[in-house]
Amino acid sequence: MNIILFDDSARKSLFPLTFTRPVADLRVGILTITEKWEKHLKATASFLTEVYLQKKFPLTASSSLLINGSVCPNADLLEALDKLKEGECLLADDLIIAGKVNQGNQQTFISDLSTYKKVEFKYSFNRIVYPEDIFKLNDSEIRADYKLLTQGRTSSSLSGSNTILGDDIFVEEGASAECSTFNTNDGPVYLGKNSEVWEGSHIRGSFALCNNSQIKMGAKIYGKTTIGPFCRVGGEINNSVIHSYSSKGHEGFLGHSVLGEWCNIGADTNNSNLKNNYTEVKLWDYDTNSFRKTGMQFCGLIMADHAKCGINTMFNTGTVVGVGANVFGSGYPSNFIPDFAWGGPAGFETYALNKAFETAERVYERRERVFDDTEKKILTSVFELTKSYRNF
Repeated sequence: MNIILFDDSARKSLFPLTFTRPVADLRVGILTITEKWEKHLKATASFLTEVYLQKKFPLTASSSLLINGSVCPNADLLEALDKLKEGECLLADDLIIAGKVNQGNQQTFISDLSTYKKVEFKYSFNRIVYPEDIFKLNDSEIRADYKLLTQGRTSSSLSGSNTILGDDIFVEEGASAECSTFNTNDGPVYLGKNSEVWEGSHIRGSFALCNNSQIKMGAKIYGKTTIGPFCRVGGEINNSVIHSYSSKGHEGFLGHSVLGEWCNIGADTNNSNLKNNYTEVKLWDYDTNSFRKTGMQFCGLIMADHAKCGINTMFNTGTVVGVGANVFGSGYPSNFIPDFAWGGPAGFETYALNKAFETAERVYERRERVFDDTEKKILTSVFELTKSYRNF
């Protein structure tokens, strides 16, 4: 079976995380939204997204089933999709969840619903609309993904040097841990294939460590946290999601935050996730060009792909860091750091694209990956799209 995951208005409200990916490529829980749908439906997904992203995330499938890439699957949704017939679309109020279309109508499905029979979906589901939704919904999605990935399977075992509280832990082949504690009483713990937990770490569920990632010695990781594939983390982390190939390798606090791919957090960097006066946190909104109320008291750092920060960086509550930004210096930088900004509290300038490429090439080479023309063209498009924000 083939499916197509399409972007809707959530793509803009999820900037800067979705400048470099379709919405469905976001990770929430253990899996990306794409991986969730593929596993549930035993399907191969392709994408209906922005033109500049389409080469990396191609529309390769000739499929009649289109699914909103911001929506996470659950049992009620899967049952509704199974009953959906050609010429019908599944709606929750005015939100388009999915549609069964003639294959020639894939591109026009979202813009022209007048010819489709509308089927109302009246049950609850998780949907990622704003960046903070990723850590806000991470606990429920870890639990759902844990059940999906482990049902009917037998966990590998861990060394007897560890202390495990509760029974809700699953260890994939090749995962290892020594002299660490895992508390699963408040949520499951999932250790992905070939992941490593080094000595003296303390971990509380719900928690996911994805394949080939490492937790360094003495780390303290609280619940509702996901570390994506090929990451290395240390220090203190709470209710955060880190996407693939990113590093927070040293001491310092990260809480109620989302990091994209290829990010690096310098030693002793901390973010605030609670304002001193305990009031509601606001986040920068690219769509309205202003700060948006989140309705949340706890909200930390949103950092997009390829962003970096130097040692002892201090991020204030509700800070958004754009794609490719490089932040350093003493004091608090502003709560919105534009894409391809270079600098810190003392001031910013534009991070020249060729210099950003040189850094990315070195970073990819360290992970035995190639920073190819496809990646360069995506970042070039983002650089052009975000020019108006760099008024330095």
